[in-house]
Amino acid sequence: MRRLSGLDSVFLYAETPSMHMHVTGVILLDPSTMPGGYSIDTVRHMLTSRMHLLPPFRERIMTVPFQLAHPVLIEDPDFDIDNHLFRVGVPAPGTLHELAELVGNIASRPLDRSKPLWEMWVAEGLEHGYVAIVAKMHHSVIDGVSGADLMVHLFDLEPDTQVEPPDHEWEPEHKPSDLELVGHSVVSRVRHWPQVFPTVARTGRSALELLRVVRRSEGPGATLPFTAPRTRFSGSITPHRAVAFGKASLDDFKLVKKVYGTTVNDVVLAACAGSMRRWLVAHHDLPDRSLVASVPVSIRTEESPDEPGNQLSAMFVGLPVHIEDPVERLLNIRGDTRSAKEVHGAIGADALQNWAEFAAPAVFARAARFYSASKLADRHPVVHNLVISNVPGPPVPLYSAGARVLAVYPFGPILEGAGLNLTVLSNMGSVDFGAIACREMVPDLWDIATGFTESIEELRKLAEEREAP
Repeated sequence: MRRLSGLDSVFLYAETPSMHMHVTGVILLDPSTMPGGYSIDTVRHMLTSRMHLLPPFRERIMTVPFQLAHPVLIEDPDFDIDNHLFRVGVPAPGTLHELAELVGNIASRPLDRSKPLWEMWVAEGLEHGYVAIVAKMHHSVIDGVSGADLMVHLFDLEPDTQVEPPDHEWEPEHKPSDLELVGHSVVSRVRHWPQVFPTVARTGRSALELLRVVRRSEGPGATLPFTAPRTRFSGSITPHRAVAFGKASLDDFKLVKKVYGTTVNDVVLAACAGSMRRWLVAHHDLPDRSLVASVPVSIRTEESPDEPGNQLSAMFVGLPVHIEDPVERLLNIRGDTRSAKEVHGAIGADALQNWAEFAAPAVFARAARFYSASKLADRHPVVHNLVISNVPGPPVPLYSAGARVLAVYPFGPILEGAGLNLTVLSNMGSVDFGAIACREMVPDLWDIATGFTESIEELRKLAEEREAP
């Protein structure tokens, strides 16, 4: 039995009928390298033979009686892989557009909390004979880094790799009774409540440090929440999702970084800003100031690199879509990310995790549902416009179930008030781009995906011109 942390639990409490708190990933495969040819049974065998390497795949949620404490995870005694692995056909002609329609439908449905919180759909019928694995997992059990680490066990360096079998046959652990859960929750609460006063004290010191950072900052102030302009994708969301895929060369990002003295993450944000500017202009919705992007930040340390669950914080960065010149946008983002990092450092990387431990399960969940049902996101100032995540991926060619991995497209959750999420993942010299949005709020989502590629190509050409003698 493993207790969910406060931050892990928040992703459960925050879930509503419109806001699904799962992450989705699409692995595009070329099955021509599979020994013996493609078969769904090969994929099933690959999964079942590696279950001992994927503990979260067998764990399900148990709620503590009276919601006295955060939920716990137990090994599901009724675990059956057929409740999680599904086979589906992509409509003809099987392009990425048809695959995106399928993925959007899969992402539009919440996970069943009575079972381990994951699903895997094997999509057949793609053009060129390709196959896609659409994986969906709840954010309460993984973040971007732990999710990537978990998926490593589904990848191999060679098409015919065999994994070592487990030392012993799996047997589920004892299922705790309600009395045991209550006892465990009381011990947990007693252990955490002494941390209240230190947390309050650290928060006070962080507030003073934040004030000093803001006062000594030069140039434009740091981007803050509730300062975002209202756009057509700001407001209350629906349960329906649309997705789109994009791809760019990692070398282009590295070249732009070198020429203009930025970071790769700055270039990623600039490419997103360029894409969003094109989309906003086309839809007559261009604001006169920067969009506000929420950027998740991993706070994993060398002491706890493999801990399960969520270890993340967030910073707010401005996307200057009102600036026409691409290089000026990039340099503006470079300065803004530096300010955002100072603010993030002043607040403290673990502030969100510390306060989440004291979240009241029943109150938090009811408040989230009331907020969503009342459509309050349409009424107050916009917190942020979108979420942008940058996840490191594999730098070498990989295989899954013997099939060569062609691309890995990631998709995060859509949050109330901000109907768009952009995620990039570096993969074998490429940058794979995933856009997911509330279907009713963001039409022409593919234009954002293609705009990302066009924006980085534009920056690359400008960098080449500047670098040329």
